[in-house]
Amino acid sequence: MRGRAAVRILPGFMATIKPFAALRPSVRLARQICELPYDVLSLDEARGLAAGNPLSFLHVSRPEADLPPGTDTHAPEVYAKGLENFQKLISQGALKQDSQPCFYLYRQIAGGHSQTGLVAAASCQEYLRGVIKKHELTRPDKEDDRVRHIEALNAQTGPVFLAHRGGEALDQLVAKKVSGQPDVDFTAADGVRHTSWTISDADEIKFIEQTFTGIQQLYIADGHHRSAAAARVYLKRKAEGGNRKAEADGSGFFLAVIFPQDQMRILPYNRVLKDLNGWTPAQVLEILGEAFAISGDVPPAPAHRHEFGFYMQGKWRLLIFRGKFLRLDNPDENLRADSSQEKTNPVESLDATLLQKNILAPVFGINDPRTSDRIHFVGGIRGTAELERLVDSGEYACAFLMFPTGMDDLMAVADAGGIMPPKSTWFEPKLRDGMFCHLI
Repeated sequence: MRGRAAVRILPGFMATIKPFAALRPSVRLARQICELPYDVLSLDEARGLAAGNPLSFLHVSRPEADLPPGTDTHAPEVYAKGLENFQKLISQGALKQDSQPCFYLYRQIAGGHSQTGLVAAASCQEYLRGVIKKHELTRPDKEDDRVRHIEALNAQTGPVFLAHRGGEALDQLVAKKVSGQPDVDFTAADGVRHTSWTISDADEIKFIEQTFTGIQQLYIADGHHRSAAAARVYLKRKAEGGNRKAEADGSGFFLAVIFPQDQMRILPYNRVLKDLNGWTPAQVLEILGEAFAISGDVPPAPAHRHEFGFYMQGKWRLLIFRGKFLRLDNPDENLRADSSQEKTNPVESLDATLLQKNILAPVFGINDPRTSDRIHFVGGIRGTAELERLVDSGEYACAFLMFPTGMDDLMAVADAGGIMPPKSTWFEPKLRDGMFCHLI
């Protein structure tokens, strides 16, 4: 990890988290129930995974998979179906609610990577005040979908992925707890192992709550639409019944898993382009040569910030941004790794920003990557083979392999109140929907 970014302190603010009585899967059924998040699967993928498995949580998180093809995914019957399926899992005993509020630990192991987060209820008020910091814009239609889902089920079923800067005392408690017998422990079909423990001891709960009062910022890593939707439900219920009612029914808090930043793994979020915007391949390489030093005799994966893999016509090349595009004191230098010469703000120095401003917009005519149908984003978990497949198939013309955004970069942007370009981060492994539900 690089040195920690400067933190903008919010006077008098602190993180408030609460234990809650989670609705959780039966131990013996957890592997069948818990599923990837609703928003990382296409409808066809959700249908395929849910087919033949009536316990799959996709029947709750993507209930349109149970309705006829062509059904409007935002139709009232979709959310009604989700509620029906949710209640069925509860009535069958597949999901059971704990008898008292607890904190939980949730560990994921993927290959050689391990991360352990604290499962808790985080404050909607602190999200609205900026104590819980965001770094992405949200889309109203996606927010609306999650608002309707929460309201239909009276539950938050997908956790928000939060990060904090960590602390030794909390790490010691976590290490102690995970050395004990877990509640749930299964390995999913994708090879990721999911394990959970319960923290029900009153003194340990108090210790965790007090520890987080010394943490002045939490950061949304993944789940901006979930947190925004939860805050909207809270504000609506507050307007209807007052703040006390909203706090009493649980809608003032949202389901979260909170990880120390140094345990989190970000993979690249890569770009593939439909066409070359009228340029020939030779012209594209000539133009790219003005912005980058280009090498074709190295592995495609970039090893540092401001480097990109570029795939076109069956060949990988490594692109290294020239200094003049990075606002350096010496415009003739190429830039590798990190440089104290960078003069840009946290957003401007991100690779996704540099690529968008210097290449995608002026060269390829992709002015708004949020709305353009000429660019497609591919999560790093799919590897370089997926980029090669898309380009070699003729469906796409070229691909850019990104270097992963760092947690320090994400936190610096959030601390500065900035917004990262779309699809800047891909966190892996993904938290499983259905492991924990927060009833409101």
